[in-house]
Order: sequence, then C-alpha cells, then structure tokens
Amino acid sequence: MGAANVWDAEWEVDEELARTLIDRQFPQLSAKPVKRLGWGWDNTVFLIGDEYMFRFPRRTVAVGPIRTEGKLLPKLEPYMTIPYPKPLFYGEASDEYPAPFLGYAYVPGDFPIGLTEERRALSAEKLAAFLRRLHEFPVQTALECGVQQDHRNLTDIAARKVKLEGFLSKVAEHLSLEESGVIEAYMSRLQTDRVEAVNVLLHGDLHFKNMLVDENGIVSGIIDWGDLNVGHPACDLSAAYSFLPPDARGVFFETYGGANEETKLLARLIAVYIPVLILMQAIDDGNEAIAAEAKSNIMRALTD
Repeated sequence: MGAANVWDAEWEVDEELARTLIDRQFPQLSAKPVKRLGWGWDNTVFLIGDEYMFRFPRRTVAVGPIRTEGKLLPKLEPYMTIPYPKPLFYGEASDEYPAPFLGYAYVPGDFPIGLTEERRALSAEKLAAFLRRLHEFPVQTALECGVQQDHRNLTDIAARKVKLEGFLSKVAEHLSLEESGVIEAYMSRLQTDRVEAVNVLLHGDLHFKNMLVDENGIVSGIIDWGDLNVGHPACDLSAAYSFLPPDARGVFFETYGGANEETKLLARLIAVYIPVLILMQAIDDGNEAIAAEAKSNIMRALTD
C-alpha cells in the first residue's frame, strides 16, 4: 500500500519501553510479566500478568480519545451488560514517552474470527441489549467528558460512498470477481444521499477486532473504546450486518427496538465501510487471517 498510511505509528512502544513506563509509574505491577498483544490504528496493547491490559497511543490523534476514555468509561458501568475494560491506572507523559496511557482490568476472550454463522447467531439478543443500554447513556454527560459529536459526519451517505469507492479501488486486486461483483451491485443500488441525524453515545468502532467471544462463540467482551463519540446509532448497529447472519437480524432489531429503515440502510453501509478499512491495513501488514475475516464481514453484510 505504500508509506504514510493513516495507521502508521508516530511512536513505537515495545515490551521493554512498556515495562519501563509501567514500572516507574506503577511499581506495584513491577513483578508482573509484560506481553505485547497487538496494535490497531491508534494504540499498542500489552497484557500485564493475567489481570491488566495497558494501551499506549501510537499517534497524536489518539491522545485526546485516551483521555476521554479515562473520564467516561468508569461512568458507563451501570449501563454495561457485556464486560468491558474499566480504567484502573492513569499513566502520564514523560521524557521517555510523550503521551498519556491507560491500564485496565483485563477482559478475557478470543476475537470472533472464523466463527460459524450458527455460533454468530447466538449473540443476537445479547449484542442488541448491550447496544440498547449503551445508547441510553445521557448524551450531555458524554459531551461534558470530552466526547466529540458526529465528527465523522455519519449521516452523509453520499460523501461516505465516495470515500468507500476510493478505498475499494486500492484493494480491488485482492477481491475475487464474485466479491467485486457483489460490492459493485450494492454500490449501484445505494442512491440515498443522507439520513436524518440522531444523537446517542456510540462505541464508534464495533467490529470483529474490538469484540471478544467465549468458548461457545458468544460475545463476552467489547474492547477498544477509543472512538467513543456522539452520533447516529447506525454506526454501532452495523454489527447486525457485519457480525450477524441474515436470519439473526430480525431478533437483533426486535430486541434493540426503534431502528427505522434509514438507520438500517446506514448501518449496512458502515458494515461494509469499516471492514474495507480493516482489509486495507491487513493487506499492508501482510495479515492474511485478518484480511480473510474482513472480506467475510463485507460479504455477510451484503447478504440478505
């Protein structure tokens, strides 16, 4: 994909640096082993012993969100019906590392990669109930904690469609003729330019790399809250299309309640848009497993 991708790191944190930073600010954790779990666009993640997980921003743009997480995530607990990482350790910038960082209670589980459609369907009601409660959180409280409001202009379908077409051109050679045909047919049918704005508190990045499942494949944790924002619920409801099979969507939306056809249309678009971005990064990283899962998410989202 070339240099200067939006996910490229400004600051690299390896296990040695993470160990140093944690030991100096939280000496009570010094006896626990440090293991890097992975990284996303914005943060590098480390497991500390078996109890804690630390996230270190990789880019300047991630600093504000990590501060917002520290303020807002503790307030979410009464609304949470699925485990999530609660901040426990608030690290500050230093000479060794120029950004704040957070330590959380570790949420165990596996990423939902390669799950059967039958196992995915088992989470429909649980995931819908979780999102219903999350979206009931007071918007004003979220804004007072620094959460941004619709900074991604979620309701502008026309603009998002243009961006998506550009992204698809970059991954076209990695798609089969069948996959390309399904996506092109969907894009040609998508004629709506904008939907009416609705404001709720959003996780903001609800895809398979930010969801955990238990040994039965049922959703058991929601992680990486760095994209917390206020905006259209379709952003989170996209999981009904990317994660759930078609025959589970009815019970999902019945449990969630109140999602109109405009919301579902936008949710499906985001269910394609986000996995395409994940696919781009996976290709750049040479991660075939993530690339394959991203493509399966796209195809699932476009299956009725």
